[in-house]
Amino acid sequence: MDKKKAIGFVVLLGLVSLFADITYEGARGVLGPFFQTLGASAAVVGFAMGFGEMIGYTFRLLSGFLSDATKKYWFFTILGYTVNLLVVPALALAGSWQFALALVVLERFGKALRTPARDAMLSYAAENVGVGWAFGLHEAMDQIGAITGPILVSLLLAWKNDYKLSFAFLAVPALTALVFLLSARIAYPKPDELRVKKYDVVPGKLGRSYWVYLVAVMLIAFGFADFPLIGFHLKGRMSDHLIPALYGYAMGVDALSALFFGKTYDRVGLSALMIATGLSAFFAPFAFLGSVPLAIAGVTLWGIGMGAQESIMRAVIADITPPDKRGGAYGFFFTCYGFAWFVGSWIMGILYERHAAFLVAVSVVSQVLAVLILFLLRRGRIREGD
Repeated sequence: MDKKKAIGFVVLLGLVSLFADITYEGARGVLGPFFQTLGASAAVVGFAMGFGEMIGYTFRLLSGFLSDATKKYWFFTILGYTVNLLVVPALALAGSWQFALALVVLERFGKALRTPARDAMLSYAAENVGVGWAFGLHEAMDQIGAITGPILVSLLLAWKNDYKLSFAFLAVPALTALVFLLSARIAYPKPDELRVKKYDVVPGKLGRSYWVYLVAVMLIAFGFADFPLIGFHLKGRMSDHLIPALYGYAMGVDALSALFFGKTYDRVGLSALMIATGLSAFFAPFAFLGSVPLAIAGVTLWGIGMGAQESIMRAVIADITPPDKRGGAYGFFFTCYGFAWFVGSWIMGILYERHAAFLVAVSVVSQVLAVLILFLLRRGRIREGD
């Protein structure tokens, strides 16, 4: 019965994420071209996306520790989703890239408020069904929305070629996500009761494995170019309405990758993340240096990497941290990840304006180094607490 309840909780949170992703991923797929219509340069796009991600990840440190300290996981989750979702349709009001940037940052701030608390609650249910599978299923449902959103926006742009109309439409899935979220709150007021697992980490302490793992994660994030920069590169090489469709395709790859590597993680552990990172490390040469068909191949590898990052990376945290510190552990993890993403995104935007080959070199080297660190970590005891 507990396992069925745990699966129900994972699925219900997955439905929230599905409609949430229709909302903000639908917008995200066209942010690069949209910023360009507002007069922004490639460096501004790189800065805007990276800065938004940095804010979205940095504040997770505070929200994660606060959720642990207060145990008000639902409060932070509901407040964060409300901010995260309702500002997206407001992009229809943006008349300058500065105002659009402010809205992007606010949307990421909302995500910062809710993600550590939500993932802590999700990890409790995951203990019943396997952390890799649970986070993989959640990510797969999440990505169904991430596929649907860009496709809907693509169709709207093909019909009317109006970015602002497309943003306004996204109010519908935003409200739907909030309805599912409130339903989850009513059905599962105390998700910590779903916990069953015994831990071999030191209670209340984040061990050496956690900190070494963060170094590898930061290198992966640093070298992983954001899709708006890829979209910026592809504008003029393909029709505008095909760029969000390509992003939707990448989210489909992401979903399948999350399911496959999530289940694989439950069987082989950290090797699953090593394989996924090794595959995705070479997305940049295809995406930025080749023809449109090769760029599609690069986006495929990019989607594989995203699926692993959104599922296995979070599953590892659930395996190497004690439950009473998990909100803070997720918060600090996401903060480090987001800071590295911001610095890398900004630098790669600048390098792209010099020559795309510089961007490619930094991207590949960073991720290959991450694989080497993961290999060294795998040789030790991933659950150690010293």
